[in-house]
Amino acid sequence: MISFIRNLSADQQVTALFLLVFGVLTLATGVLVALSLRERGDGSPDGTDHLAHARVLLRHSWFMTLVFWFAWALGETAATVLFAFVSFFALREFMTLSPTRRGDHRALVLAFFVVLPVQYWLVGARYFNLFTVFIPVYVFLLLPVLSALGNDPQGFLERSAKMQWGIMVCVYGLSHVPALMLLHFGGWQGRNAFLVFFLAMVVQTCMLVQHLVNRHRPGQPVAPHVSASFAWTSWLAGLAAGGALGVLLSGITPFAPGQALAMALIACVAGSLGHLVMKALKRDRGVTNWGPRTASVTGSAGLLDRVDALCFAAPVFFHSVRWYFGL
Repeated sequence: MISFIRNLSADQQVTALFLLVFGVLTLATGVLVALSLRERGDGSPDGTDHLAHARVLLRHSWFMTLVFWFAWALGETAATVLFAFVSFFALREFMTLSPTRRGDHRALVLAFFVVLPVQYWLVGARYFNLFTVFIPVYVFLLLPVLSALGNDPQGFLERSAKMQWGIMVCVYGLSHVPALMLLHFGGWQGRNAFLVFFLAMVVQTCMLVQHLVNRHRPGQPVAPHVSASFAWTSWLAGLAAGGALGVLLSGITPFAPGQALAMALIACVAGSLGHLVMKALKRDRGVTNWGPRTASVTGSAGLLDRVDALCFAAPVFFHSVRWYFGL
């Protein structure tokens, strides 16, 4: 079986990978539906409330898989454009919950219609050295200048910091996902979709195991006012699961097993701690979920809720891979 897979072309291997993932997600969806129907039949007063988080995680997995499949199927250029749109809507969600004033309008226009497209153009053109410093250096210095020229000093520091933070997470962080598909490994061309799959799977597995362990064996919350579910024991269990999966997936990556373990742990640490940071931002804004206020009230996750861990994991993972392999 392994020799048969190895004899397939790069496109056929990636196709087989996505067919496998879609099959697993379909099976998981069927199991979740069956569990929900059984609980309703048992007349449980909670209905299927305890399965709510599992449904959210499953929806996130479907969303990410579909995005990655379209990105691979449409090609490198279209993938970069696709993720640019994802960044646009994620940034819009972030800014919707971050109060701005009239003096910020020019900075907002620059962020959405100049910074974002330029950042993704730099990715598509493979100007990796420039795209890694464009936002943290040039944009961070320019945006406050535009806000200052708006002649509105009220809450200036807070407003500038929120805008910079939103661009950093929603644009800078997420732009590293399509950048992974453009890295050049000698003798490994056409298989960069596996690298993106590796990143997404280990981070999602880490988050899922962390949730399940904390649910069945609750630990002492590290930051209870930020997250009641983040405990060191469940976090370490999530890291262990993500690292183990990374080793198992090393065969579809350019990594040796030890390298895959290290890269998986790096991605899981960045993604899980980034998710905690985004929870802190939501607590500060007084919402449960990103997106419209109505969606937060109903518990419907926004786009940013689906990609927040990836926004933190992708740049750390990208630069770790690029540095280690000298790409």
